Amino acid sequence: MGLIVNQNLINEETGKALEELCPFGAISYVNGKLDISSACRLCRMCVNKGPAGCVSYEEEKIEQIDKSKYRGVCVYADSDHGKIHKVSFELIGKAIELAKVISHPVYALLIGYHTKENVEELLRYGVDKVFVYDHEKLKDFDIEKYANCFADFIENEKPSSILVGATNVGRCLAPRVAARFHTGLTADCTRLEMKENTDLVQIRPAFGGNIMAQIITPNSRPQFCTVRYKIFNAPKKVSDPKGTAVMKPVKEEWLNSHVEIKEIVEKPEETDISEADVIIAVGRGLKSKNDMAMVKELASLLKANIACSRPMVENGMFDARHQIGLSGKTVKPKLIITLGISGAIQFTSGMKSSDCIVAINSDPDAQIFNVAHYGIIGDMYEIIPELIERIKVDRYV
Repeated sequence: MGLIVNQNLINEETGKALEELCPFGAISYVNGKLDISSACRLCRMCVNKGPAGCVSYEEEKIEQIDKSKYRGVCVYADSDHGKIHKVSFELIGKAIELAKVISHPVYALLIGYHTKENVEELLRYGVDKVFVYDHEKLKDFDIEKYANCFADFIENEKPSSILVGATNVGRCLAPRVAARFHTGLTADCTRLEMKENTDLVQIRPAFGGNIMAQIITPNSRPQFCTVRYKIFNAPKKVSDPKGTAVMKPVKEEWLNSHVEIKEIVEKPEETDISEADVIIAVGRGLKSKNDMAMVKELASLLKANIACSRPMVENGMFDARHQIGLSGKTVKPKLIITLGISGAIQFTSGMKSSDCIVAINSDPDAQIFNVAHYGIIGDMYEIIPELIERIKVDRYV
């Protein structure tokens, strides 16, 4: 509800008093009428300290949801082009962990065409049920068709929580479906926890990564969140799957769409730093693009992919596809060597789960050393050539 102005008590004296009282300049008295604009922050000073009765506040009455009607932790199995994205398996591992807290089953939702192999693959990862919408017209991703199937699943199965990979498809589909059910969605979560009352605690960096926000939707179901690839670990496959597949009917009216797919053009194969086992990450410590020669030589010797921090994209030295961090990609290689990267949380949030982190920086107080397993304090222009020579010597000894 909010603030209610009792206009019958407003006159020039009370109107001007309220106008002067508001610290946000949201109250105006014009032509004998009091108006409260969108600048209002509901501090209620006008209610508590203004002329009595002129402005009152009424709490919004929210009908409490019956959480017991919603059961199950579901993972949307992103299977665009017929192959399940690896992030879906990672989310199954997390869903199993969350479901144990509340003794709920784990579901997977699969939408596509000729899905038999994908169903069997999902069951091998330990899900209790795979709900399948299989139709020829679902072969290629269409946001309207997929959203209709997704909505049918929610209406009939009523899952409590839904985890979606933050892929191109997931980022498109999840908010559309969440909006249909007037429920919240937290994007790019880095941690997930489950309360015993089935509230999903969705944790993600906020305010540029300066704080970790804990977000819950206590009176909305289902609870939606998206998670990037390489945040969680996929579970081990089970040798004797106990789960079952539930084939869901696809109604013709769901397949109507305002979008007509004329042609699908495959992008050229690109190296994805998210898949790399070894990464050399470059930061502002690199003075010139010409100095990349030594970085490339080191990467060649270690069979590493080259990545960067955000400033290197902003100054045009790297393409955004090579960026690690909150606004880039999340990586989890066996080895990552950072060169001249200070280690702000915007960067470290995207790589701190790496198996081994080696940091080279001339600043002994650089934040990168807080997450590094091994730190080398010194000039990268002196250290890298020596490191290259050591590797060459060891290789030929």
